[in-house]
Amino acid sequence: MSVLSWIVTMSLAGGALSVLAAAFFSFKAQPHWVPHLISYAIGALLGAAFLEVLPQAITARGDAAVTTATVLGGILIFFILEKLVLWRHCHFESCEGHEPTIHSHAHTHAPAVGHEQSRSGLLIMVGDTFHNFVDGILIAAAFMQDIRLGIITALAITAHEIPQEIGDFMILLHSGYSKTRALAFNLLSSLATVVGAMLAYLALGHMQAAVPVLLALAAASMIYVAVADLIPGLHKRTEIKATMQQIFLISAGIGTIFLSHFTIDHFLG
Repeated sequence: MSVLSWIVTMSLAGGALSVLAAAFFSFKAQPHWVPHLISYAIGALLGAAFLEVLPQAITARGDAAVTTATVLGGILIFFILEKLVLWRHCHFESCEGHEPTIHSHAHTHAPAVGHEQSRSGLLIMVGDTFHNFVDGILIAAAFMQDIRLGIITALAITAHEIPQEIGDFMILLHSGYSKTRALAFNLLSSLATVVGAMLAYLALGHMQAAVPVLLALAAASMIYVAVADLIPGLHKRTEIKATMQQIFLISAGIGTIFLSHFTIDHFLG
């Protein structure tokens, strides 16, 4: 397969997979499954950032100091964007964090559908579309550096999108959307990943020097989402059993990235 074919395939598959998996969890699965999925996603994000994306960015740039400074700057940028309510999906003043759990996003204390909730559904779609567009750019940049890196980056992005999409589904349902409309809107929003990837492929083809920078920003985004948005939610459960489960699942996420390194190498032959 060509690089462009990989980009389009993984962008489409990743977007559709995250939305359909989120729909399954939102419509059928038990809510207590979601924290386990979040723990696994944290491990996948951190594993991809530190074991794959960041080393590739340093290699491509040839200067570890500049690359790590770019990552640091990226984390600060994402913090600012989050403050401006451009990066995260949560648009409520009462929201304590970007925790993609059913209870925090659904705001079950106010189930009645009103103007504010209807507006929240629209805001979720705008935020999700922007987020997916940026994900597409990061996926394209990774594939243009190395196919194996692109696959792992796409898998890591998909892993953390699933729990986020679950939260989005619940907000849409509580905003008065039917299950069919919520699924349709989320699938449509996921196409922004392909749009972002295609535009990045066309632009980056003439700007190869930008690839290491985008890889560093991809690593920064993965680290920021995992550490600032997802991990704080895990600290709300302090019992020993829950803590051990979290450690195991985070380790499993990291281990998946580690093993996929060798599996994908073998697959690509």
